[in-house]
Amino acid sequence: MIKVDSLRVQYGGFCAVEDISFNVSEQEIFGIIGPNGAGKTSAIECIEGLRKPFSGKISVMGLDPWRERKRLHQVIGVQLQDTVYQDNAKVWEICHLFSALYPHPANYHELLDIMGLTEKKQAFVSTLSGGQKQRLSIVLALIPKPKVVFLDELTTGLDPHARHQMWALLKELRKDGLTIVIVSHFMDEIEAICDTVAVMNSGRMLIRGTVAEVSSRFNLADKISFTAPQLQDGALAGLRHAISVTRDRDVITVLSKDNEGVNEVLSFLKENEIAYSNLTVSRPGLEDVFLKLVEDSKVQEG
Repeated sequence: MIKVDSLRVQYGGFCAVEDISFNVSEQEIFGIIGPNGAGKTSAIECIEGLRKPFSGKISVMGLDPWRERKRLHQVIGVQLQDTVYQDNAKVWEICHLFSALYPHPANYHELLDIMGLTEKKQAFVSTLSGGQKQRLSIVLALIPKPKVVFLDELTTGLDPHARHQMWALLKELRKDGLTIVIVSHFMDEIEAICDTVAVMNSGRMLIRGTVAEVSSRFNLADKISFTAPQLQDGALAGLRHAISVTRDRDVITVLSKDNEGVNEVLSFLKENEIAYSNLTVSRPGLEDVFLKLVEDSKVQEG
């Protein structure tokens, strides 16, 4: 469905995307995560036909996104930011305008109903909440009846119940044949709905694979968190069973490579008479692997 080969994006002398390659299969939910400035948006804009690559090849449904973008935009959906809306336009007017751009648009009344916006049809866009504008942007992305849809920060502004409803909807759309590419900062979202995830940082793709494959990248055994105001920075650096130690104010988080990590931490705290509280032990998730990958890439760059 989507093939990206050695994509490179440059702005003057600055390289925003450095020779990344990946494929997205039909009916796949593909997630891209990375910190701000990782190159996610630049890469996606090239795939959408909104930006010309510096070099490399891209194919979306057999089309070259830049050279054949007019044809491409008839078969893809793109989630737009609310800054493109006219505040003095009503919700139904925006939907009607978008529908007129496509030969066989979806029924936007049905989409508004699915997104819980039926009662807002006559409302001005300026009166919508952030979450409602987010849902409207997804309605507009689905109006073309796309084969591929690109969603950026899908559930920003949505409450927990609405987020889970959105995830369920995307899974149903995938069953109906839709291929979905998501750019997100929410790791739980990626873990919940994506088949494949790619991690980007500083223009490079650090890893790509199924959520399970990426989550097991470092064979992490335990995530140990506790509060220890008296613990000096760097005091745990010598732990043999720790892969990484991070600190957020008084909260210490240790990622261990085996089941001996917990005992090692507790022994250290006891031997050095360091008071601690709120100790928890859990399984590391995608977010922990993501942070570790980004941390390692910064060390390599340094």
